[in-house]
Amino acid sequence: MGRREELLKPIWHAFNALDVDKSGKVSKSQLKVLSHNLCTVLGIAHDPVALEEHFKDNDEGPVSTQGYMPYLDRFILDKVRDNFDRLDFNKMCWTLSARKNLNTNRLLITDEDAFKLWCIFNFLSEDKYPLIIVIEEIEFFLRRLMEAMGATWVEESFESYRMNLHSRRQQGLSAWEFIELVGMGLFTIGMHRQTVSMGINEVFQELILEVLKQGYLMKKGHKRKNWTERWFLLRLHSVSYYVGEDLTEKKGDIILDGNSCVEPLPDKDGRKCLFIVRCSDKSFEISASDKKKKQEWIQAIQTCIHTVRQGLSSPARAARQQRRELRERLRAQQDQLQEGMRRLQVSNESNQRELEAMRKKLQDAAASAAQEERRRLQTQQELQDRYRTDLEREKMVRQQMEAQVAQKSSELEQYLQRVRELEDMYRRLEEALEDERQARQDEETMRKLQARLLEEEACKRAELENLHLQQQRAMYQTQAEKQELEKERVEKERALQAAMTQLDQLENERRGALQQYEEVTKKLEQATNKTKNWKDKVAQQEGLIRLIQPGAKGPQMITNWGPAAFTEAELNLREQDWQQRNKDRWTAE
Repeated sequence: MGRREELLKPIWHAFNALDVDKSGKVSKSQLKVLSHNLCTVLGIAHDPVALEEHFKDNDEGPVSTQGYMPYLDRFILDKVRDNFDRLDFNKMCWTLSARKNLNTNRLLITDEDAFKLWCIFNFLSEDKYPLIIVIEEIEFFLRRLMEAMGATWVEESFESYRMNLHSRRQQGLSAWEFIELVGMGLFTIGMHRQTVSMGINEVFQELILEVLKQGYLMKKGHKRKNWTERWFLLRLHSVSYYVGEDLTEKKGDIILDGNSCVEPLPDKDGRKCLFIVRCSDKSFEISASDKKKKQEWIQAIQTCIHTVRQGLSSPARAARQQRRELRERLRAQQDQLQEGMRRLQVSNESNQRELEAMRKKLQDAAASAAQEERRRLQTQQELQDRYRTDLEREKMVRQQMEAQVAQKSSELEQYLQRVRELEDMYRRLEEALEDERQARQDEETMRKLQARLLEEEACKRAELENLHLQQQRAMYQTQAEKQELEKERVEKERALQAAMTQLDQLENERRGALQQYEEVTKKLEQATNKTKNWKDKVAQQEGLIRLIQPGAKGPQMITNWGPAAFTEAELNLREQDWQQRNKDRWTAE
């Protein structure tokens, strides 16, 4: 499996995660975000308009995987170099796909272990889509996991699981089923979680990081010439050394190529178990803790150099390819065996049919011979009987013919009678059918009429209810208006009665005032006459003296009965007093 196939598998998971409605298509906006993230983690320049330019002739909406692949090959995968971090690339695709497909609540492993299992699935899965991991690769992984944990492999348990998977007609597991299989602890019952995590990490380093060997060794410095303990990781093309086994601080790499070599060194400077790795540019002196580890490291490094010289892939990839080739050979042999069995079965069925046909032919021939013999004996017996009965038959021919003629005549008469009965029955049946059809039409007419009458009755009832409501409203309104009018009439009668009473009082007061006016007039005339007399007398006696008469006090009120005995101000006071008395009387009532 090349670099392109290794990159396509995580991208396929990310694409399917964006396909929410499982239609096989993803919107262009989501593909832009995915493409941008891929370019970022792969360390290539991202063209933001390339996607629109690529799909400018296809503007029908979402894009399928087949439609996205040409763009992915041309603008992303063809530009990929080896200068990117594969773990960052896998984690980006894992982040997109895991949160929509994986339920971590049921798992007994951490999210980091689940991510490592996902990477292992992509490594071991078949190069066919949708991606699955076959049962043979599942067995290989579980065996390697149990070996890394130091546990015993239970063949019966896996065979039971294999039969269960076969009964469900499953060729393999998806990534999420594979993670749940390991995460739910079906094959790691009784194991501590940390032990399982360490086993997953060891298999992850072996298969994904391609770590062939790892451990603490002492390394001699190039400048200070001091010995320092480092954690070494052996891969196919390099030996990396770190400060500690947590791999947080990397100190350097020893590049292995075809010109590299590894040799043991004699003990010196108080150091034992020494060996040296010679590269193109420099050499590295290393010390192991014992002779066994020294020999193991030398053998492992020599194996890597030999593999690089021959241009072979890593042991994990080579073993995976061997397993695939073995499965292909077994599948081909199984197909050949099935084809041979099918042909043998077809041949057996053909021979069986031929034998059955031959047996049937023999049975038919025997039956035909027996039937022919019976027919011959029967014919001979019939001839003998015919010869014996010829004379009797000739005598009985006329009687039989007459009896047959009479019988035929009777049968004919019965047949004609039966025909007439059938015709009569057919006519009555037609009449009954006509009556039934007419009854159905009448029933349908009555049903329609009844429905119309019910509808009219419902309309009339609604109108009557509306009229009833209107009458009730009118009655309520009329009663209220009647009560209001009655109240106003009573109030008006009371006001009229009070006004009549006041009018009578005013009339009496007017009459009294008129009498007073007449008396005052008389007194005024008398006073005037006296004043006139006195004036004449004074004028006669004292011509220079002239009396000043009093003038008018103001405009005098004129009523229908003559000059009023009161002024306008007094009338206003009387009117206010009258209104106050009426108001007090109504309040008291």
